Formats: sequence, C-alpha cells, structure tokens
Amino acid sequence: MKFERKKLTNQQLLSFYKNLLLPRLIEEKMLILLRQGKISKWFSGMGQEAISVGSALAMEDDEYILPMHRNLGIFTTRDIPLHRLFAQFQGKASGFTQGRDRSFHFGSKEHNLVGMISHLGPQLGIADGIALAHKLRKNKKSTLVFSGDGGASEGDFHEALNVASVWQLPVIFVVENNCWGLSTPSNQQFNFDSFTQKGPGYGIQTKQVDGNNLLEVYHAIAEASKSMKKKNEPFLIECMTFRMRGHEEASGTKYYPKGLQDKWSKKDPVSNYEKFLLKEKVLTKKLKAEIEAEIKKAIDKGYKEANEEGVVAVSSEKELNDLFSPFEQKVIAPKSKKQSDKRFVDAISDGLRQSMEKYPEMVLMGQDIGKYGGVFKITEGFVGQFGEERVRNTPLCESAIVGSALGLSIQGIKSMVEMQFADFVTCGFNQIINNLAKIHWRWGQNADVVVRMPTGAGVAAGPFHSQSNEAWFFHTPGLKIVYPSSPYDAKGLLNAAIEDPNPYLFFEHKALYRALSEEIPEDYYTVEVGKAKLTREGADLSVITYGMGVHWAKEIIEELGIDADILDLRTLLPWDQEAVAATVKKTNKVIILHEDCLTGGIGAELAAWISEYHFQDLDAPIMREGSLDTPVPFAANLEQNFLPKERFKNKLKALLEY
Repeated sequence: MKFERKKLTNQQLLSFYKNLLLPRLIEEKMLILLRQGKISKWFSGMGQEAISVGSALAMEDDEYILPMHRNLGIFTTRDIPLHRLFAQFQGKASGFTQGRDRSFHFGSKEHNLVGMISHLGPQLGIADGIALAHKLRKNKKSTLVFSGDGGASEGDFHEALNVASVWQLPVIFVVENNCWGLSTPSNQQFNFDSFTQKGPGYGIQTKQVDGNNLLEVYHAIAEASKSMKKKNEPFLIECMTFRMRGHEEASGTKYYPKGLQDKWSKKDPVSNYEKFLLKEKVLTKKLKAEIEAEIKKAIDKGYKEANEEGVVAVSSEKELNDLFSPFEQKVIAPKSKKQSDKRFVDAISDGLRQSMEKYPEMVLMGQDIGKYGGVFKITEGFVGQFGEERVRNTPLCESAIVGSALGLSIQGIKSMVEMQFADFVTCGFNQIINNLAKIHWRWGQNADVVVRMPTGAGVAAGPFHSQSNEAWFFHTPGLKIVYPSSPYDAKGLLNAAIEDPNPYLFFEHKALYRALSEEIPEDYYTVEVGKAKLTREGADLSVITYGMGVHWAKEIIEELGIDADILDLRTLLPWDQEAVAATVKKTNKVIILHEDCLTGGIGAELAAWISEYHFQDLDAPIMREGSLDTPVPFAANLEQNFLPKERFKNKLKALLEY
C-alpha cells in the first residue's frame, strides 16, 4: 500500500494516526462489552476506519457530515465526548438520544453531525438541503454524506444525486463500497463495475480511491472540498474497502467465501498506516505503545463514567413534551381593518407571499411552482418577486425534496414543500414519517417544514389525484396537521404553520380553491393552531367535521331545518378536545363527518374518545359517516356515490329521531 503524504507534516501524520487508532480501540472494547451483554448491538466498521477518519479530517469542523453505521471514526474525529458516546450505546440519559435510539442513530448540532435512520437512503436528500443553504448564503462550505454500496440501491440515492447535480450543490457523496449488503454480494446488488460509472450519468464528477488508505481518502475529500469552494458542484467518491465483521455482530460472516477475510486483512488500514509511519520515522515502537496506552486510558475513563450512570429515568410527560421544538404561539391580529374578497386559492397564495416577505431566507420547493406558478397557480408571480433561488422548481422526487427541506431547517432556514397533489406524498412518506416527525424527539433537531397538500375528491380526477389521506399522518406522533375550510382560516393557519418551527402538513381541498370566497384581512395575521371553531350553533345535535365536511354539513342541516352545532376542527393534530367535549355536553347527540374513507378515519378516534370520556353525556349512539372503503372512482356518478354526502343526510335524520 502506497501512502502519499504530499504537504502533510510529521505532526499532522502523527495526529492522523491517533485519530485512526481511536475508533479501532473503541471497537475492540465494544466487542468485549457485547459478549458481556453490556451493550445490545454493534455495527462494526473494523477495516473501514480510514474512510471515516480521512473524510472527517479533510472537512472543516463547521461543515456538516452525515454518517452511517460504520462511521465511528467520524464521531471520534469530531471529538464527541467518549462518555456520551458510550452512554448513547447503552441507552443512557447523557447519550445524544437520551435512550430513545441506538448506536449511531444520532446527530449533534454542536459537532455538525446529522444522524442516520435505519432506512439508509434519506440522509442523502438532507445533505442536499444543507448544501443548498450554503449555496444560497454564498458561504463557500461543503457537505459530506455517506452511503453504503447496498444503500445506494435505494431510490433516495438516485433522487439526491440528481437534485444535487441539477441544482449544482456543494455535496460530496461518499460511497463506502465494502462489497456486501449484509449477506448479499455486490453482483446481486448492481450490475456495473464501479460507482464511477454512475456519476457521469448524473453530470457529477467521480473518483475511486482505496478506502483502506487513510491519506488517499483524505486527499480525495480535501481536493473535492477545495474545488467546491471555487465552484458549486457535487462530487461522487467511491471508497473501495471491505467489511471485516458481520453487518452487525449477530449476523456473523459465515456467508463470506473462504480466504476472503484473510486477503483483506493484509490491507488493514491501521496496521498499514503504522508501517508507513514507522518507515518514515514519524512513529517509533515506544511512541506507538505510549499512544495506545493513552487512548485506552481515555476509553476506559469514558466507559467508566457512562457505566456509572444509572438507567434512564422514565417520564411520560418528558417523552410527550420532547416531541416538538418548544414554541408558544402568539396569535397575530391584522394591523388594519382593510379587507378584500379572496377566494380560497387566493387566501393561500396571499398567506404564502406574506410569509415569504416576513422570512427573507424562506424557500419554496415543488414541481412546476416557478414561472408556471404551480398546477393550481398558488405561486403565480412569486418568481418575479422572490427569484428562482427561493421559489424552486424541483425534479419529480418527493423524497429528496422533503429531505432537502429538513436540511434547510438544520441550517436554520424555513421551507415550504408543495405536493402537486396530496396523493403524491407516498413518494416522500419515509422522510415525513421517520425524519420530520421523529428528529426532534430523537436528538433535539427541529424540522421547520410545511408540506402543502392539495387534497380531496369531487373534481372527477380519479384514484390518484383525489385521495383524502390525512389519517395516514394523524397516527404519527411528531407531526402537526391543519385542514382549513374557509379562506380566512386558510391564510391564518398557513401563516401560523410557517411561524412554528415544527413540521406541518397543511391540507387544502382542491374543490374549494375557486368555489369559495369571503372578505378577509389584507394584512398578515394568524389563526390559533389547535383551536376548533363553532361555525354554526344549535341545540338538537352536534356535527363534528373539517374541510369539505363543514360545507356539506351546513347545506344539509339548512335543507333539513335541523337546529345543530357544526364544529369545524380546523386542526387535526393537536385536535381540540375541549371544544369537542363542550358540544357533546351541550347537545348530547353527535355525528362525525369526514371525506376520508370511513374505516380507520379520524372520526373513529374522536368517537372512541367521546365514548370513553363523555359516555354519560350522550343520549344516542355516536354516529360516523365517511366515504366508501374503496379507492376514489373517476366517473362523476361513481364519485358522488363514493362520497359520504347522501349517506350523511340519512344518518343525520336517524340521529335526530333517536
């Protein structure tokens, strides 16, 4: 193995050695602790340390790195306190996730590290967003993100590289090609010789290096990073290496062909670098022993401190409180009494424009939202006012774009992502459910992202442009969901969602866009999140609903001449329990209406809650109505039969007569 020191001093070479040896000695300690049952799981990077250490040494301390399972050397080279690292491995309170997540599934804002999740690919899109923030701020910084060769089979890999190339973002994509994905060899993962063949297809510069050669990795990353500071452009660097141990210790290595580990052991990054330093007379056997003893002492001290810490205290209150970044909404009233008639679609556009003015770094992203103005023309004219850097047309890749929005949040920049139709959110589901919703609870990083969701049927758009899918997310802790039914609420709630530094899904019914208008303030204002609105008052019964259901309920109640409360939830997470309880106690008869399919809908949760806590206030069974439990049909008559309007009318009569 040939090492090229180039302009590195003896002192630097020796410092590199200490950084390389530290994760190896920690690994040896961890394997002993695993056998003793003192840690529950271990993902070994033994034999791959040069990639992590070389990469971290080449990046500036204030530049973000997004590591993976086998990148212990990233964390140690960034000087993560060892006692906190060991506490993380043991699920202790002083660990970075306070016992909520394991091993390397954590980040640290202090150390400019973003933790991975088990799904492997999503961190690539986050890196795009962090790099986009650097580009927008013109601060000449780069971002480095890791993928394994197996993880590169994920669609997120393609999406992130494509976005980085199209937007010319300063991201270094490092593929640790260790030839195996758990027990699956590379030739069953992909049909090409090298990842350097991938880059040109995306318009990205690529390079392959010996991932077991510390200096080769260091120089490659340093050169790519230096290039980015002159010109924004992504790089793909493939580091060839080998995983000496199992995917994780429990899986073993019996599937490796005989002799393969012996072959790669001769390329061990630590022993070969030691030999180089001894040959260069930078290291002596005596100094080597002293360094090793010093590192082992630090490891033992850190482990002892973590081990002496008691088990993490259990507090349901703390678990719930840590779901969201602390934020206390202060409802903002309009500065003047000036009003104008606004359609639902115009109210949303108005709120979005005023929020863009209020937050000068805020970024909008979505398909066709630029000069075209979006398929519903919400952002028409925005490019002229705010520019293409802030109003960004995106490739068709929802996962990478939601990930990019999270990356912007990590850099302190608010963003809005427009799903062209709410149906398409399935392609970004993982980012929303497992990154946006969980990241603050896991390691304290907020997700300042609003995802706008044009939703609903009634416009003859068929099963892939008409779904009501709010219930998918209603079950996910860590998200906030709003669903306005009026232009006034649409503008005020959108502004409120953008103000809040937590992740929101903002549902807006497409059939209301141009069918509904009212006088609303021209000034910026907000509506209280989590507060339902009694849109009609009566004594006979209560209709609890939201979105299009509010308008169906009004129409049918007036048609039937029923004296009823209509409670518009407006916010679905958190929903207003106090308002629901008040209307139940008042009328003693309740029906819940939503456009979403009946089974598993939000109405089921409301009905269960009312039954559990207000059964004594009821004079009739709780009733529900929703759409048929089928996909949304295209033909107009089939669609009307699918929707709950007529069934709701019949059920309303039955409830009144009960």
